[in-house]
Amino acid sequence: MTRAPLNRLGVVGIVDAIERGDTTAAAVAAACLERIAERNEAVRAFVALDPARALAEARRADAGAPAVLRGVPFAVKDVIDTADYPTQYGSPIYQGHQPRADAACVAVARERGAVLLGKVATGEFATQTPSDARNPLRLAHTPGGSSSGSAAAVADGMAPVAFGTQTTASIVRPAVYCGVVGYKPTFGMVCAAGLKGVSPTQDTIGVIARSVEDAAYFTLGLHGARTVARPLERPRIAVCLSRQWDYASPATLAAIERLEARLQAAGAQVERIWLPASLEDLIAVQGRIFAFEARQALAHERLHHFDRLSPRLQARLESGRGIEVDEYLAMRAQAARGRAACEELFGQADAILYPAAEGEAEAGLASAGSPRYGALWTLLHLPSVSFPIGQGPGGLPVGAQLIGRYGQDTRVLAVAGHVAALAARGD
Repeated sequence: MTRAPLNRLGVVGIVDAIERGDTTAAAVAAACLERIAERNEAVRAFVALDPARALAEARRADAGAPAVLRGVPFAVKDVIDTADYPTQYGSPIYQGHQPRADAACVAVARERGAVLLGKVATGEFATQTPSDARNPLRLAHTPGGSSSGSAAAVADGMAPVAFGTQTTASIVRPAVYCGVVGYKPTFGMVCAAGLKGVSPTQDTIGVIARSVEDAAYFTLGLHGARTVARPLERPRIAVCLSRQWDYASPATLAAIERLEARLQAAGAQVERIWLPASLEDLIAVQGRIFAFEARQALAHERLHHFDRLSPRLQARLESGRGIEVDEYLAMRAQAARGRAACEELFGQADAILYPAAEGEAEAGLASAGSPRYGALWTLLHLPSVSFPIGQGPGGLPVGAQLIGRYGQDTRVLAVAGHVAALAARGD
């Protein structure tokens, strides 16, 4: 039987192979580093890399005690601090900036035996100004934003998993643009200490991987768990319609309809619901909360380096100027009411199905695509998992996301495992 190249093994496959003695952490890291050397000039996913350091860390993992993530190479979005690599936040303001400590998620991953490969590209301060990363499926197309380097690195076989962040849709969209899986956990499940945040009530650290199983195993492994919930067969799915569906491409809508039919044929309960107006109104609120909070979070950069910010970010920060504190607090209260109303929205459903992006990755690199489909669910602090469900007219993936109840990450991951597997089977 032909075995997959080591750089194409997933998280679970790496852990299993190392525990069986079929390979070593050093061999897996070397395979990933070889792929990076071969492809990074074209894909531009990695922005900081030290092969000797990564290999030395892998050898220490081989020599150490068994651990839940032992030997798993991972990459880190460059808005998350690392002590061994520069962290430049996608901005010329921080060129060569070297933190003194790892962010909490990086430190915990290494504590669990994972091997840090290096840093991957981010949009400027994890906002909408794109990075230099390319979509490995088609280099002239965007990989999405702002976790562009994370998605590109995973999709191209440079790393089996990468940390990303999401404030609107920065995990779910690049994942499907690049044909892989994005997992944004429940808000706060992965500690955000050491993240250069822009919207503290929304910023969420998650992962991009090549399967739902890998995304689940790595993220739950940060908390010491060795088990992944088995795919939940015959789930109850609510397809949530809203005015945002008017912006979805015909290919995305057709792929969702095919997936609905496939789910029903497999015994799942599928119903269509409409997003209540009170929750749909929160989509606009999300952007204004971001503008207010980002203007505060980036106060130093705004006051002292405004001319070194991109025009797009300058405009977004300026849009927060006229938001008074009373309006901001009222929006926070409106969001809190929305979170309280989520239980009624789900009803008896195990998960909500929703588009993850308008369509396939756009040609060109000046824009990272619209983040509209993640705004509400990120503001509501709900876990979501995105994955490809078909192809657009250009032959690139289109995708959907499953949203779970607050704190029910293992359940939505179990549902996503089943649904993503059905989607992958095709017609």
